[in-house]
Amino acid sequence: MRWLIVALLLAAPERRPNRDQALLKLIEREMEISNLLAAGRLAWDAGDYTTAAARWDAVLRIEGLPADVERALKPFAAEARSRARQVKEEAPAVEREPEKLVTLSGIVSGGGSLGPGGAVVTLRRTDGTTPKPAPLQRPLQQKEKRFAPHVLAVPLGSTIEFRNEDELFHDVFSLSPAAKFDTGLHKGGAQTLVKFDKPGVVELLCNIHASMRGYIVVVETPWYAVADAAGAFHIPAVPPGEYEAEVWHESSTLPQVRKITVAEGAQLAVTMTADKRADALPPDKYGNRRNQTDY
Repeated sequence: MRWLIVALLLAAPERRPNRDQALLKLIEREMEISNLLAAGRLAWDAGDYTTAAARWDAVLRIEGLPADVERALKPFAAEARSRARQVKEEAPAVEREPEKLVTLSGIVSGGGSLGPGGAVVTLRRTDGTTPKPAPLQRPLQQKEKRFAPHVLAVPLGSTIEFRNEDELFHDVFSLSPAAKFDTGLHKGGAQTLVKFDKPGVVELLCNIHASMRGYIVVVETPWYAVADAAGAFHIPAVPPGEYEAEVWHESSTLPQVRKITVAEGAQLAVTMTADKRADALPPDKYGNRRNQTDY
């Protein structure tokens, strides 16, 4: 059919322009159909059913397609689509490369006479979801009438093992909203477990020794760190992205909050105030004011 049209056109150059244009359009359509049919067949023979279906579906969309061509082509196009779906379903899943995690490092300064050590830095995603951290069990000693460590950060739901390493009695308690508890009087060598299931800062006190003070910071993020005595900190295994960093320090009334883009080599620097005055004689476990430091 195509070659017959070409022959008629070449043999009759004196035909009117409108008829020539019609013949040219007919030739172009015939060639388009022929090329698409051939491309679909080659793709089919090569097992590329997605391409075969795409080529044959393109033929079926051509306006004015002869009815006999449409009837003959439809089942082949449908079979090509079916095989393409089957191949896609049976293809093994392509493993995505694991997201490269980075370490956020930084420095905390300020803190007044206490220095920057013990600042707790936490990260929360602002461009996605912050996963829930896994709870832990951590020891916290009472040694030489001190809490060791002085500041401990743990994930929500963690359990703290209070260990009395002194040869005298202690009675650890807290009146903080995040955790109100009382271990009771316990002698040297005794251990008491306390679970912390609310986020926030828990001030630790001893009912016998008013000079003892410590902190547990319960966090709702897996990305956190406690700054060392010089104020340096490192938070490992952080996915790159946008975050809100919050820094708490016992000498500051309010935490410092910063927006940060976490990427390879990112750094965070924060200066803490020293506007919070610690009570030299904190209350006892009943909330009553004490009149001496230690018993």
